[in-house]
Amino acid sequence: MNATLDAGVLPAMQELHVSNDILDDRTALLAAWDRDGYWFFRDVLDTEAVGRLRRIFLDELSQLGVIAPDDPAARYNGKSLEDFPFRMESLASRKTWKPFVAEPPIHRFFSRLLADEPFWIPTVEYRATPPAQDRARARFDYVHQDGFYNAGIPFSICWIPLVEIDPEVGGLVLAEGMHKGPYLHDLAQPPLFPIPDGAVPAHAWRRTTYRPGDVVIMHLNTPHTGVANYSDRFRLSMDIRVMAASGDTPIIGNITSLTSREVAVQGGHGRSGTFAFDEYTYCRGIDGRKVPLDEIPSHFHEGDEVILAARDGRVTVLRPPH
Repeated sequence: MNATLDAGVLPAMQELHVSNDILDDRTALLAAWDRDGYWFFRDVLDTEAVGRLRRIFLDELSQLGVIAPDDPAARYNGKSLEDFPFRMESLASRKTWKPFVAEPPIHRFFSRLLADEPFWIPTVEYRATPPAQDRARARFDYVHQDGFYNAGIPFSICWIPLVEIDPEVGGLVLAEGMHKGPYLHDLAQPPLFPIPDGAVPAHAWRRTTYRPGDVVIMHLNTPHTGVANYSDRFRLSMDIRVMAASGDTPIIGNITSLTSREVAVQGGHGRSGTFAFDEYTYCRGIDGRKVPLDEIPSHFHEGDEVILAARDGRVTVLRPPH
């Protein structure tokens, strides 16, 4: 098996490049983005804002009974995880991301980075990852490229650690410079089309020890994965998608009618319409799997909130926010 995927093994990796010194140098920023497929900034997000977001995660874990009340380290207390909400649906339903990105220092940082108003795409993952129960599995969770599953939405991925995340805790690893080539996903393996083991060379993987205040911004085609948590505490992070407001933003709205041939969506700011499905549409279910066209009406319904990208009146991607 490829060395990066052997059970329990996290191979030595080079450190991520730190981009703090080029934050206000647009030419250098774009050159680094083109070369590496990511930016990594240390201690740029307001730590009080990050702390307020972390507190919400800790309160949720305390209510679930898996950590001691007021334990800032989020140490796992051994309670059964049989009913643990790994997707943190409670935080998703409350749209916990919104107050965070609206915090003035957070908004200022992303406006500065993008040289534009940020347009937030409500594709958000709230990660409260417990210590791995099965340590016979590979430490890489699921290597993927977001762009494969989100055709026509040119976002960037923002990964925000809420606690210190060292190699034992796991966290994010990414493949530097691998955003330029073709998609690595195996088209012969529906409905998830996984990236084959070994498709990413071992020398490309990068990580670091992450701390509150840090942020990783990734190109949507940069291969990346979470790493299994081998510590005694929960790993806390949030990832969300962003793009410049002046860019080719998707429609975010609610379905008003739907068949296996077309969908009508009522979006914000007057962005509404009816769009056709075709063989190239990636209709994504809640688990990331591609939904066949004839099954779309059983997965989506009138009133559902969706993210839709279209080209020439045809849907390139239709997906739920979470």
